[in-house]
Amino acid sequence: MRWFATPGELRRRGVLGMNRRNTEMIATLNPRSHYPLVDDKLQTKELALGAGIAVPELYGVIETQHDIRRLSAIVAGRDDFVIKPAHGSGGNGILVITGRMGERFRKASGMLVDLDEVKHHVSNILSGMYSLGGQPDRAMIEYRVRFDPLFAEVSFQGVPDIRTVVYKGYPVMAMVRLPTRASDGKANLHQGAVGAGIDIATGVTGHGVWHNEIVHRHPDTGASLAGIAVPGWNRLLELAAGCRELIGMGYLGVDVVLDRQFGPLILELNARPGLAVQTANSLGLLDRIRAVDTHPARDAADAAGRAAFVRQLPEPS
Repeated sequence: MRWFATPGELRRRGVLGMNRRNTEMIATLNPRSHYPLVDDKLQTKELALGAGIAVPELYGVIETQHDIRRLSAIVAGRDDFVIKPAHGSGGNGILVITGRMGERFRKASGMLVDLDEVKHHVSNILSGMYSLGGQPDRAMIEYRVRFDPLFAEVSFQGVPDIRTVVYKGYPVMAMVRLPTRASDGKANLHQGAVGAGIDIATGVTGHGVWHNEIVHRHPDTGASLAGIAVPGWNRLLELAAGCRELIGMGYLGVDVVLDRQFGPLILELNARPGLAVQTANSLGLLDRIRAVDTHPARDAADAAGRAAFVRQLPEPS
């Protein structure tokens, strides 16, 4: 089933369209000078650490083709890890290793690859194959999050994350992105992951979106997407709200993972968050954006106050 069949229904639901997002949100609220802070995942990690915000541990960075020989030492003794481009986008170029079988590595999909294949992937990252604009890049080797079992039945092998859209410091809408077999263990909707809407007031999941279709069950596990309560929801909203001060942008996507040992970890920030979160929630962003803009104490509230404000917003009829 597709959501929002007509332009009239789109307007009635207060849906934020791509052109308006680009001109009124991204171009107006996100200073170009701040883009390196989010487009470079290494800079984002350093900022978060400086602010006392937990992020996945960084095992190492490979910056040149010559440095690829160091990969064996970086992953020595590690059965699982993640390799990602520092300037990647849309989940492209992320390699998730979940275990070893002798000298070979197991990907999230179950496929086995050898060290030479992993090195070749790193070489592609450095060449700019996955980076914004195709520019030379760096490869980050990080801790693989052991996700909270909360989403175990609605996720295929990879790590789910929670994407929250933050407008002027207010976390206005959220969804949990659930890996599938098709997405190769990655929580990216463009690669085939499922996005399940989260009620902003309660932190409880509803239906989802998969390949632009409304779905109620995970395509691989068959488990219902609705009715899962995210623990510590208010704290997670406050964490997302605080990224306004961290990065200085007015329209952000904040991606958080729930690790079974370390709790919420900020995975990355996105200065150009997509609009599928609206489909996942069957709600438009514009009503909540207007509510923030007309809030009399909008600029005086701290992160906790901003999170509290959105939790009491009425649901559109």
